[in-house]
Amino acid sequence: MKSSIIDSIKSLPPLSKTIIEINRVYTDECTSIQELVKVIEPDPMIVANLLKSANSSLYAFGQEIRTVAQAVSLFGMETTRSIVLGNCVRKLLNVDMKPYGITGDQLADISAKQAELIFSWYKTIDQNKAEKLYLAAFLQETGTILISSDVIQDDEDVSFRSEIETSNNIAQVEKTYVDVTSAEVTASVFEHWGFEKEFVTMIKYSDDPLSAPLEMQEYATALNIVKTIVPINKPFSDQSINFGLRKARDAGYDYEVLEDMIDDILDSIEEE
Repeated sequence: MKSSIIDSIKSLPPLSKTIIEINRVYTDECTSIQELVKVIEPDPMIVANLLKSANSSLYAFGQEIRTVAQAVSLFGMETTRSIVLGNCVRKLLNVDMKPYGITGDQLADISAKQAELIFSWYKTIDQNKAEKLYLAAFLQETGTILISSDVIQDDEDVSFRSEIETSNNIAQVEKTYVDVTSAEVTASVFEHWGFEKEFVTMIKYSDDPLSAPLEMQEYATALNIVKTIVPINKPFSDQSINFGLRKARDAGYDYEVLEDMIDDILDSIEEE
């Protein structure tokens, strides 16, 4: 990993006390949704972002969500944690995604779509695994933010963007320019912030699942399949979908179930 990216990770500001408390509540099996609501309510910025997400067309609850208690009850603890963390992480980092040819809002939307797809797919396989994968999918593109910044600093954003736009292997382009993939950077970021080892490991190997520890290969493979289908440069393109379904089939999944989930999401996108 380039020293400049290592330095950027080391200099990241700490997570807010609210985020630390949200993680504590989430990992404590004895806590409840009401306790999570109490942690979130005093933070006006987090409240505003959570209610904005709850009332967005992405989730389509069919009613106006006005309180944190409503939002958390509808989302559940896992999704609430993911949305709050995703928003806070992107605000902590200076989001300039021009080298990837997208905006910060588009990155947020792609991350949400990856999380939506992996959860809807994996809950047909294993609910507990689906919940673990949801947050990882939601945050696995975080490393692109630091890579984007590094590419801009090196004045290579034009050539980088040109290669990203046409590439079927974003990780390979990243390796060429910064000697590391966004998955590896993301893993280092969350390791720096003290996230659980399982979470860090599944993201770290999501570009090379077969190199992951045996107990993490399934998680890393699932993340890889989803970001193949919903890559930053060609989300839900015919080519991306075909590549992803082929990977799912080769990994032994019932790819037709995944295909159905993709169709459902594409239908919802068309209705927006």
